Amino acid sequence: MKLFSLVSGSTQLHDSIRNTDISGLSVDSRQVKKGYLFAALKGFEVDGAVYVKKAIANGASVILASYDAVIENCDIDIVRVSDPRQEIAVIAGRFYARQPANIVAVTGTNGKSSIVSFCRQIWNRAGLNAASIGTIGIETSSSSNYGGLTTPDPVELHKTIERLSIDDQISYLALEASSHGLDQKRLDGLCLKAAAFTNLSRDHMDYHNGMDAYRDAKSRLFGELLPSGGTAVFNVDDDVSAGLIEISKNRNHKVISVGEKGVDLRLVSNTPDRNGQTILLAGILGDVTIRIPLVGAFQVSNALIAAALCYATGTSVDDCLDGLANLTGARGRLELIGNSSCGSPVYIDFSHTPDALETALCALRPFVNNRLLVVFGAGGDRDPGKRILMGAAAHLFADVVIVTDDNPRTEDPAVIRQAVLKGAPEGENIGDRQAAIKYAIGLLQFGDVLLIAGKGHETGQEIMGISHPFSDHTAVTSALASGVL
Repeated sequence: MKLFSLVSGSTQLHDSIRNTDISGLSVDSRQVKKGYLFAALKGFEVDGAVYVKKAIANGASVILASYDAVIENCDIDIVRVSDPRQEIAVIAGRFYARQPANIVAVTGTNGKSSIVSFCRQIWNRAGLNAASIGTIGIETSSSSNYGGLTTPDPVELHKTIERLSIDDQISYLALEASSHGLDQKRLDGLCLKAAAFTNLSRDHMDYHNGMDAYRDAKSRLFGELLPSGGTAVFNVDDDVSAGLIEISKNRNHKVISVGEKGVDLRLVSNTPDRNGQTILLAGILGDVTIRIPLVGAFQVSNALIAAALCYATGTSVDDCLDGLANLTGARGRLELIGNSSCGSPVYIDFSHTPDALETALCALRPFVNNRLLVVFGAGGDRDPGKRILMGAAAHLFADVVIVTDDNPRTEDPAVIRQAVLKGAPEGENIGDRQAAIKYAIGLLQFGDVLLIAGKGHETGQEIMGISHPFSDHTAVTSALASGVL
């Protein structure tokens, strides 16, 4: 494609390079090939400008960079823009132009993975070709590719979406919009039909400069990316939604409010049982009673947001209700893995924030007849301030607390565990995660419930910069099979 047909309208190009042929795009110099445009982005730790020579050596024909990027002795053309992150996303959206007709995005601290999975399930059950992209990976009705990023870089994202559109004939797509992805403009260039907000609680403070900055990153989805006339879905039981709704109203969005305080899709009542919950709804899906086969009140909120997004893309009321009644929980999201020999259930959940850990424990509490046990840790190289808060949540809402390693990354795992234990002074300290899980299962008695929290679907554990194979699922099933008590 010609360079002039890819750049945004405000980008100035010299006549000498307007008709330069671009054969590909990359933000990674190692992936550059002959004729590529290389975007030299300034990262959180490293400036992409230092990789320009490598990109040129690999065949780059054009460099995209900021006005202030220092690039010396460059013998190919440089396109200078004020915001190269946004520009490369726009370019990627034009280079990989095929997109599903119905794309929805979900932002918020917790619930994103479940909601995009639920959207895909509702659409698939209605006979529509659908996919979801997020932390769990890329999922369609016929395949799953676990281990994806919450929001891939813009080039990879648009390339993937075009492949789904062409190869898999996907016409409905739900994807997670992380605060990092929104702040770094990775979703710019997408044609969104609807967007949703779940909730906001402390997370990613190692990246964002406070909760206001974190909230502002989330608000870009409604203030800049969702076009006028699009549908914005809000969990109005979270107070942060009020400000976002004002943004949407100012941009002429169709607003759907969901939750106990919702107007358009209101949860009137909820009666839980051990394997699900029966809810009474009022609003756009009618006044109906329906049973959802998911544990935890928060999963009802996630399911209703998904139904609202599907409704916004033209899915019928009957198909939305049928989809709700047949949902399967997303992998590693309050997932029942099995029962001990004394009948105690063991759940795995991805909760890795204080609020999410509290929510998961509270969701399981109604089914506890004896003790609620939890095994969890905190990630390294991330917001250290939440570690004591996670410990405090476990101390307050569980009966037996076992602190172990999560993904310590480059930090000393013992130091992380000690920080967590300041919030849970009576907790046990077992660094080896597999040993901690086996020990916890061995403690189970009749009437107990066990939660393994923090890693969810993940299949690796990052220790000193190396990812070691590890799965909570495998560790739990192995311990249960051994019959240890």
